[in-house]
Amino acid sequence: MAQKGGGFFSSLASSLSNFKNQVNGLLGYEGLEVINPEGGTEDAEVEAQRGRWKQEDRDSHWKMMQKYIGADITSMVTLPVLIFEPMTMLQKMAELMEYSHLLKLADECEDPHMRMVYAASWFISVYFALQRTWKPFNSILGETYEMVNHEGITFIAEQVCHHPPISAARAENEHFVYDITSKVKTKFLGNSLDIYPLGRTRLKLKRDGVILELTPPPTKVNNLIFGRTWVDNPGEMVLTNLTTGDKVVLYFQPCGWFGAGRYEVDGYVYNSAEEPKILMTGKWNTALSYQPCDLEGEPLPGTDLKEVWKVAEAPANDKFQYTHFAHKVNSFDTAPANLLASDSRLRTDRYALEQGDLSKAGSEKSILEEKQRAEKRTRDAKGQKFTPRWFDMSEEVCVTPWGDLEIYEYNGKYSKHRDAIGDTNTNEADITNMEFNPWQYGNVETE
Repeated sequence: MAQKGGGFFSSLASSLSNFKNQVNGLLGYEGLEVINPEGGTEDAEVEAQRGRWKQEDRDSHWKMMQKYIGADITSMVTLPVLIFEPMTMLQKMAELMEYSHLLKLADECEDPHMRMVYAASWFISVYFALQRTWKPFNSILGETYEMVNHEGITFIAEQVCHHPPISAARAENEHFVYDITSKVKTKFLGNSLDIYPLGRTRLKLKRDGVILELTPPPTKVNNLIFGRTWVDNPGEMVLTNLTTGDKVVLYFQPCGWFGAGRYEVDGYVYNSAEEPKILMTGKWNTALSYQPCDLEGEPLPGTDLKEVWKVAEAPANDKFQYTHFAHKVNSFDTAPANLLASDSRLRTDRYALEQGDLSKAGSEKSILEEKQRAEKRTRDAKGQKFTPRWFDMSEEVCVTPWGDLEIYEYNGKYSKHRDAIGDTNTNEADITNMEFNPWQYGNVETE
């Protein structure tokens, strides 16, 4: 009998003919859980057949992927471009900048606990974009992404390591400095993927010089192959003020039966004595609110629940579920003059997918990956190591709940580079005849 919420794929197959049971057995996908995020009691076989995959693509991809069950597939699997969006991992990191007006409020705020409300809301705001189920392209070693023309921010990200994939980024304007070293660890579970954020994220608010550090929750991608793919982020997000000891602890509710609890987030701002000061509640895909509370966590009499953040209206029927800001991130309107040739926007596979040419996107992706392998062979033959341009590996190792992380620090060279070539805040980026070139030894031809 089919279970609520989608059940297991073996129970789905039991409703079919004996012949189809035998075929499913040959394919080897009994036991895979297909979860309907809206719950519902309709036939689970119908839910399993939904999604972006054609039957033949789904079956062939599953035969390829089943050997990786239980493994970290962060960089070991070559995936078809039909599940990709025309954006890279470095560009995805920049989407956090959309609601950076919240950091202006945090920086100018006199109340230390409201400051934490604004900052925590900023970190939560990106989850609306992260729920997109299309996969961004893995960034090539040495690839960069630059962004200007938004809230006075200068943003630079660089792919600093390939195995394991590690990215580093820095963003700054008059109110804040944001630094991140990002690495993810994954666990493939058949029809779902657990993603563990082995990163260190720090935010400095300039007026008072306070430094905040984030520990985000893990992410779970459901129905990777069978059914409609959807994203959940069950667990705690902790934002700690390293300067004062204040912290925010927010709990992302897991999606339950019939969609209960999906998107919900609740928690408190605590002072350094671990006493609750402000409660926060809302949904990470729509809006967040706050209200002062007593030591028991109950709302203070005479106070009201006030909205602090609300998601901006998104384009209707967008193919990749992009926000308006995601389109800005992908465009040259946010690129500086004298754009680096290693910038993500210049990738031929990304551009082909953006134009709807999946065949060319796939072939260009393969060419770039082979060039990356060829450069590694050259580097190994020379006995050399890759050296990032804008970030340096430090001696610091960050301990996270999911493993240790080597920290890359911004070295200041990008600021000097931009100062040397003039004003970066222009959208007149000359990209005519520019070719994507992140290569350490030049744009070598592959064999």
